[in-house]
Amino acid sequence: MCPVRTAYRCRAYPTPEQAVVLNRTFGCVRVVSRYKSRHGRQSASYTRSAFRLRGGNLTLGKTPGVLRFVWSWPDVDPAGLDPTMVTVSRDPDGRWFVTFAVDIETPTAPEPTGDVVGVNLGLTDFAVLSTGERVPHPRHMERRERRLKRYQRMMARRQKGSANCAKAKRKVARAHSRVRDARRDFLHQQSTALVRRFDAIAVEDLAVANMVRNRSLAKSISRTGWAEFRTLLTYKARCDGRTLAVVDRWYPSSKTCSACGHLLATLSLGTRHWRCPRCGTRHDRDVNAAQNIAVAAGLAETQNACGADVRHGGSPSVRSAVNQEPQPVRVGIPCL
Repeated sequence: MCPVRTAYRCRAYPTPEQAVVLNRTFGCVRVVSRYKSRHGRQSASYTRSAFRLRGGNLTLGKTPGVLRFVWSWPDVDPAGLDPTMVTVSRDPDGRWFVTFAVDIETPTAPEPTGDVVGVNLGLTDFAVLSTGERVPHPRHMERRERRLKRYQRMMARRQKGSANCAKAKRKVARAHSRVRDARRDFLHQQSTALVRRFDAIAVEDLAVANMVRNRSLAKSISRTGWAEFRTLLTYKARCDGRTLAVVDRWYPSSKTCSACGHLLATLSLGTRHWRCPRCGTRHDRDVNAAQNIAVAAGLAETQNACGADVRHGGSPSVRSAVNQEPQPVRVGIPCL
């Protein structure tokens, strides 16, 4: 089996002497790259010739002593690792991390479940599945926003460059880190649950960078983590041998009846339920969109259509689906 590159990231606790050397190394990295800011996340990578990991003890080139870190994987023995590269980083909130890049054997793929699902990402709920299940938004930022604003006001009152300003800045960074860590943990849990439950998953190709230009929705969209969720689904599906299908972003999943394929001329964003004028089926907007996403990806069938333009991750190119019943184009009739 071909080896797979994976990474183990854990907390590090350098001594004051080690921190001085590492901070100096970060400065050298900034000079070499010409792109990094001294106020953001700092990192430096060490190749095999610049570090040594023996018996679970890590030493870095030109850094005194052993760098202490806390291992977080009880089923993996750090003493048996043979990393190809080690990256030491420091977040703006002052936390240190060490990341071990390791080549491991390809993991055994889980047994097929025989189930497929379409996933509709949204703002009312984080995700709605074609099975009718809903994943509510955890709203991590909303719970911590009041405290974050207070820390930002404290930082604004401090004199720039002073020790108190640096202390307030670390508090703001720590508040952001708590939100980021909680959101990332939530995205990991949801992506892992989907990959383990379903053989094939279909999602929309959302243009998040364009969507945040909407001033009314930019703040809510930025807090969802849709892009990171897509990234997690992609690599987890590849590792477990699952299929991830990406439906074209222009596919009218919300306006198409999942029962008969009828296409509405317009559907306002505030309309959460609607009834199909052709077959009379009453739809929940989000569930209907998720079911249509599964249809467009070729994972499910409907009466009039078999799908639309779709990309399958890790699979050969798929021919674009065509409408099974050619019909003249007019308002109220789908044209896929």
